[in-house]
Amino acid sequence: MIINRYDPDALHEAFGIDMSSVEGLGVGAGWGRVAPGRSSDSHHHDETELFVVVAGSGEFVAGTERYAAEPGTVALFEPFESHVLHNTGTTDLVFLTQYWRDAERAMASARSTARKSFGDRPVFVFSTPPTPNGDLHLGHLSGPYLGADAYVRFQRMNGTRAWHLTGSDDYQSYVLGAARDEGRDPAGTAAHHSAEIAETLRLMDIEPDQYTVTSTDPRYPDGLREYFSRLVASGQVAPTTGEGLFDADGGQYLYEVDVTGTCPHCAAGTGGNLCEECGEPNVVSDLKDPRSALSPAAPRREPVTRLSLPLHEFADAVRAHHGQGRVPARLAELAHRLFTRPALDIPLTHPSTWGVTPAEDTTDGQVIWVWPEMAYGFLHGIQALGERDGEDWRALDPKPDWKIVHFFGYDNSFYHSVLYPVLYRLAFPQWAPDIDYHVNEFYLLEGEKFSTSRRHAVWGKEILGPDSVDAVRYFLARTRPEGERTDFRRAVYDAVLRDTLIGTWQEWLNDLGRRVDTHHGGTAPDAGNWTPEHSAFLGRLGNRLAALTAALGPDGFSLRQAAAELDGIAQDAASFGRRQALLAGDREWYDENRTAVALELAAARLLATAATPLMPRFAARLATALGLPRPEAWPHTVELLPPGGTVGLTSAVFFRPAPEAPAAT
Repeated sequence: MIINRYDPDALHEAFGIDMSSVEGLGVGAGWGRVAPGRSSDSHHHDETELFVVVAGSGEFVAGTERYAAEPGTVALFEPFESHVLHNTGTTDLVFLTQYWRDAERAMASARSTARKSFGDRPVFVFSTPPTPNGDLHLGHLSGPYLGADAYVRFQRMNGTRAWHLTGSDDYQSYVLGAARDEGRDPAGTAAHHSAEIAETLRLMDIEPDQYTVTSTDPRYPDGLREYFSRLVASGQVAPTTGEGLFDADGGQYLYEVDVTGTCPHCAAGTGGNLCEECGEPNVVSDLKDPRSALSPAAPRREPVTRLSLPLHEFADAVRAHHGQGRVPARLAELAHRLFTRPALDIPLTHPSTWGVTPAEDTTDGQVIWVWPEMAYGFLHGIQALGERDGEDWRALDPKPDWKIVHFFGYDNSFYHSVLYPVLYRLAFPQWAPDIDYHVNEFYLLEGEKFSTSRRHAVWGKEILGPDSVDAVRYFLARTRPEGERTDFRRAVYDAVLRDTLIGTWQEWLNDLGRRVDTHHGGTAPDAGNWTPEHSAFLGRLGNRLAALTAALGPDGFSLRQAAAELDGIAQDAASFGRRQALLAGDREWYDENRTAVALELAAARLLATAATPLMPRFAARLATALGLPRPEAWPHTVELLPPGGTVGLTSAVFFRPAPEAPAAT
């Protein structure tokens, strides 16, 4: 017999509350105490955990749902289910917990699509607003824009209320640089390139639900100023005098586009304010060997007062935020590296003539830096979307049920995953934003970075058209820089189009159509007698579907993996078809042959549906050839094609050979 009683003197700090252990029960167990007004840390683990509340009152928080916790309440949390216990009363909330590992239960939870469902929550998926200083090339398209588009398409097929939002980041200092080079004013430069960007996205079959153009939205400046004033009112953003760099000849303040040098943290070449190689910010004055883009003389150093944020004081807040949603290790490592610095003061305003001036009069001649501005811009986009859709979403009153998903390149990681959570904490102290982060690395061109200045780029408009868009989307997904830098090589793209999409996918589908015409009168046969090979192939298709569902889901999202699984469906089916076709004309095996053909048509049906997030035009054309409507719902199993329906695969053209490639420009 084991008897254990609650002893407050045996408690120690764990998970943000007080805990003690109970030994000898055969499973992990312990007493816990949550003080009034306190909460346990949000966490996830592979154990199943049971809570029994014995004293006090509060609530369990699971995702956005809240449940009363009072004496006699029992709560069971499945593996990996986020949970928090909050004390809403005036006395200690005391509970007993038991937890244990169950490998089968953990695996079932890891694979569960229900656990990963967003339910009725609105899901706002952002691709980083591009800078309108030029058009989009394949390096841009391969990352945030294709990622966010495919993510939203998949979520909508699963019944999620999801929207893709982006826009034109007009107030970037790089727009000023482009305006100088083009002999235009900044507004005209931004308007021209913003329109070009929107058109390139359209050619890529990416049509965001909200496209915010910051410099032409009449309500944007006032909303931004009110947001920024909240930051100042927090007391954490204040005028701070530090050293700045100025052009030696013209006296212009130098930052971002107007200055280059050596990164003080990784020694790579970098521009002002952020290093693309290591992802760390700089304050420009700490650059080694700085060079002005405006004149050849070495910049001079002068004191400058800017509204600044002591970001180093918020290490714990950022760590807590990173415990809420999906945060890749790459981003957590960056945050850890940053917060080892003794100080990290980030200016939030800069002297400039291009941008939105703050309401405060402490920084005459300065504008709100475009990167902290973007944190508001996301919320402004949600409000604009809501106004069109009849939703009461307000930029300055974010709601706890909002799910935000960000897609961006690693060079934007500091802003999205470190700076913005702190700004939101200061502007909206009662809001705990639930954000998932999806980051990509650089996409190279023939082994080198895309470069507009060196004319080393393949522009979207050079390669995109009605006949090529799905091939481009597939190839960019297949080679997407997820976790590592990858490369676009035109010869490899041409080979994949020729050998994979045309030589395997299209050839298999056309051959399948010919066999349906020859042996089944052009209509889908019903399955007959099944052999072990048949059932094994059906099981393999089911495995492909499960892997695709995981690859496009919110936790394990990977377009590279999704593209590989789509190719796997076609490769498996083509191989299966070649083997089964040996008996296609043998009447003694007719019942088995029609089962084989029915299974190949099931593979084609699965391919048509599962390709929709990545290759929507191909998916729609294939569905039509199979006599099916445009796919709208994600499949939960592999289904045979209804027997008797007309199959039009024999002469269907899904992909065309690439025209002669223009030289990279």
